[in-house]
This record gives sequence, C-alpha cells and structure tokens, in this order.
Amino acid sequence: MRLAVALLVVALGVAALADGGPSFQEIEESLTCQCGCGLTVHACNHLQCPSAIPLRQEIRQQLALGLDKEQVLAHFEQKYGEKILSSPTTQGFNLTAWTTPFIALAAGGVLVVLTLRRWRRASERPTARTVAAVPNPGELSAHERTLERELERFDG
Repeated sequence: MRLAVALLVVALGVAALADGGPSFQEIEESLTCQCGCGLTVHACNHLQCPSAIPLRQEIRQQLALGLDKEQVLAHFEQKYGEKILSSPTTQGFNLTAWTTPFIALAAGGVLVVLTLRRWRRASERPTARTVAAVPNPGELSAHERTLERELERFDG
C-alpha cells in the first residue's frame, strides 16, 4: 500500500515538473557562450566570464517574464543570431548538418558490403592463371626442364 502511494506521489511530482516550464539549466545548455570557449553557457568554466554571466542574467529575466523554452531561445536567436544556439536548427540548410552524417554512414556501409561481396566472389572462382599454373603430375614446366638440363650438365 505504501509503495503504491509513493509511486503515485512520484508520478504526480514528475507530471508537475514536466508542466512547470523550462528549467534554467535547460536553457543554459541550449545556448553557446560567446567568450570563445566553445562551451554552452552552463558549461563555461571561466571565472568572471564576460559572456556567460550577462547571458545567465538575461535568461533569468526571460524566465521571469513567463516565456517557454522556445520563446526564450527565439529571443536569443533574434538578438545574437543563430550562432548562439548550441545545436543547429532543423530548418533550411541546417537540415544538412543533421542528415549528412547518417547519409555518409549508410553510404560507407553499402560500400563496405559491396567490396566484401566482390572480394568473396573473386576468391571463390578460380581464375585462368591459377588453372594454368597447376601442372599435371609427372609433367615438368619449362623452368623445371631447364633446371634439370643445367643440373645434368653440371654433374656430368
């Protein structure tokens, strides 16, 4: 009984958090620090960073206005440009940034499979060279006959 009540309380708490709007950390992680460190605003580890500190204050102001995550990010994108977003949008040319790695991976996989099949087929069927290179037992090749003549001349 207690377990059921605890699970119900946890489920209601999770639902309340999901509807509570964006967290400060979520938005910090969605924005790139402009100090040149290449990290998100949340991960920037520069003491007294001239970019992260004002951005954090601006995030707090936007959240105090009651804006949701998309609205806050749209505000920052409009003010600073798309470079402030930590991940490219999925619109226009940026869609290429999302799809190209998967397309390249698939093309590479197809290329590997085709190459392995070609190598396997080539190793399974005998070629004209391998058939001609196998002499009949008892029959000497031209090189072996020449060697035999030279050895007989040397011994004799």
